Amino acid sequence: MANQNYDKLAKDILNHVGGETNVNNVRHCITRLRFNLKDESKADTDYIKNLEGVVTVVKSGGQYQVVIGEQVAEVYESLTRVSKLGIGTADSDESGEADNRNVLEKFIDFISGIFQPFLMPLAATGMIKGVAALMTTFGVDPTSGVYQVINFSGDAFFQFLPIMVALTAARKFKMSEFTALAITVALLHPGISNLLGETPLYTLFTGTPFESEVYTTFLGLPIILPPSGNYFSAIIPTIFAVWAGSRIENRMRMLIPSLVRSFLTPFFTVLISVPLAFLVIGPVASWASDLIGVAFTALQTFSPLLFGAILGVAWQLLVIFGLHWGIIPIMYVLLAEQGSNPISPVAMVSTFGVLGVVLALMIKTKEKRVRDIAIPGSISLLFGVSEPTIYGLMLPLKRSFAYALVGNLIGGAYIGFTNAAAYRTGGLGIFSILNMIDPDGTVSMNVWNTVIGYVIAIVIGFALQMIMPVPLLDKAPSEKDTKNGKENTVTTDELLESASEEIIGSPLTGKVLSLTEVPDEVFSSEALGKGIAINPTVGEVVAPANGKITALFETGHAIGITTESGTEMLIHIGIDTVEMRGVGFDALVEKDQFVSAGQTLIRFDINAIKEAGYSPIVPIMVTNTNDFVDVIMTKELQIEKGDYLLTTLKQQERGL
Repeated sequence: MANQNYDKLAKDILNHVGGETNVNNVRHCITRLRFNLKDESKADTDYIKNLEGVVTVVKSGGQYQVVIGEQVAEVYESLTRVSKLGIGTADSDESGEADNRNVLEKFIDFISGIFQPFLMPLAATGMIKGVAALMTTFGVDPTSGVYQVINFSGDAFFQFLPIMVALTAARKFKMSEFTALAITVALLHPGISNLLGETPLYTLFTGTPFESEVYTTFLGLPIILPPSGNYFSAIIPTIFAVWAGSRIENRMRMLIPSLVRSFLTPFFTVLISVPLAFLVIGPVASWASDLIGVAFTALQTFSPLLFGAILGVAWQLLVIFGLHWGIIPIMYVLLAEQGSNPISPVAMVSTFGVLGVVLALMIKTKEKRVRDIAIPGSISLLFGVSEPTIYGLMLPLKRSFAYALVGNLIGGAYIGFTNAAAYRTGGLGIFSILNMIDPDGTVSMNVWNTVIGYVIAIVIGFALQMIMPVPLLDKAPSEKDTKNGKENTVTTDELLESASEEIIGSPLTGKVLSLTEVPDEVFSSEALGKGIAINPTVGEVVAPANGKITALFETGHAIGITTESGTEMLIHIGIDTVEMRGVGFDALVEKDQFVSAGQTLIRFDINAIKEAGYSPIVPIMVTNTNDFVDVIMTKELQIEKGDYLLTTLKQQERGL
């Protein structure tokens, strides 16, 4: 359906629910528009039911529900475009109550999720950075063309990391991707260095940790730049700038007339967001970095052992939030004034505890995805590049990250206690050992104490992960489920063995029900397609086959998948659970992601659904039923993840 047809359908629906003045609010779930009407008697239900593009109309729980199907998001977007009913999906909980995790957990998971789409290129370029470091160690001239090209290949991704982050953050915040990029590249503009003149206009907060020299202003307001003078590799300012941009963009969409919305929305969004990023978001991040740097300097003076232990633990956490930039300038100041700095060797130890855990994961894990990240990640860690492993493994596997931090704590404490110091800047990872050689070229205990600290971190991280259970990124069912004597788990090979019929595995464990037993007439009437239902006993949805996630509602209560053989499935967790606004649901995948049979897609809390007063029954529909001669369901009354669920038959199966 073309965009103009979505607009026409949206106008038709709006007019026949009694007009915009009859609507208190409207939102959508994965299949239907959900209106709260002032007076339902004004709605022409028969007319709306007969509209092309409308499946049916349901009145339930005080809501007037117009069932659209898979195009509901497009119709909703048109509805907000042709009216003043708001923008975005109203089922999102703007108050933050849609998620029962604490703020830190949500933020860490959010950060990890942002890096997932480009994790492998990040790991690959980290390895290339290691190759460049290795070249200089073996005498390659760093000014040569060969070295420069290799260095560009590895370093550019990290240098312009904010661009990658802006792209994925825009998707998370449901913002125009190119508008988000326009905001971000403004923070990376090469002309920013021109803002730093020879003499500052004035200095703010003199004598405090927030002391900032101001060289130029914007409408009289001071522009404060980070210690590095630019926002290259700055993750947190980028994320908050895109977040602010998404809020401004949504507001502009509501205020600007549709005739000029397409170009004036990005115009005002960028015009407001970029100054906000320079004047507020960037300086706050810079001050946080400065404050951390001052705190660690004071701690090193007070107790070298405590300094080493705390910085060893904190460094990787600071890297995640981009706050380590407050400490790096202090390293250079100490080198210039004293000829050595005690911060560098402790900071470097932080990658080795992670390396120890990753090596253990490579030995113990049974998950291919973990190995795929761990193998290149371990090489990057050896060369001092931790980001691919931190974002890809350590944040999702929180317990493993804790083991690594324990290793860093003890290794860092040893280095701090022995007062190891760096006498120069240079390579990272194992190459940082060269920085610890005495100025006269002597390999003293300063070097060996650093090496011992690195080894301690590796050994402790490795030992803890070898002793403790390995957390799972994705819980997948075994190839052969022998519980209760069953041996009918559908394997990937079985799912792909026939082009004319596709055997689908069960995405859930529980009691099998007919779709007609579902307490919702849209599902029970098969209006969205033939299917089956499961009353779950385990709160976990896995992929029923290899395929692509084609729909994922942001509250996590419904997901659509299209298998490699073309079966389109909708899995709807519970009835009317959209009203729970995401509480009790945890989506582990993203829209457009390719998944493997048995991969965990969503975890949900069955008790939370029941306590909220909703049915936990999960309808599973084949939404493109008309593409098949028949959809054959299992006859089992109980089912487990991976057991045979249904078969879709294409025409050639019947010889038609």
